[in-house]
Amino acid sequence: MQINITGHHIEVTPALRAYVNEKLQRISRHFDHVISTDVILKVENHPKQAEAKINAAGKSLFAQESNDDMYAAIDGLIDKLDKQVRRYKDRVRGNHANGVKRAASLG
Repeated sequence: MQINITGHHIEVTPALRAYVNEKLQRISRHFDHVISTDVILKVENHPKQAEAKINAAGKSLFAQESNDDMYAAIDGLIDKLDKQVRRYKDRVRGNHANGVKRAASLG
């Protein structure tokens, strides 16, 4: 997985870069078809923002989170992305469609 981390009005320190890489490993654990990830860290007045775009096999996922603490914003961003990736993985596997068909046949 290719990871691009950029900063707007903030210097991306090695500590921030390592933290983002560590957190993104959780997403690659759940779904291994992620091609690339673009992460943008921003400082706009007081709230700090983190946004990311994931390019997976046939799908682009986007999430954004803001918080007073950059690390908390990154944590919230990863939570949102992880939820989207898990939902996408379920759709690709077809579990959602099979559950609807099964419920319709029982009712």
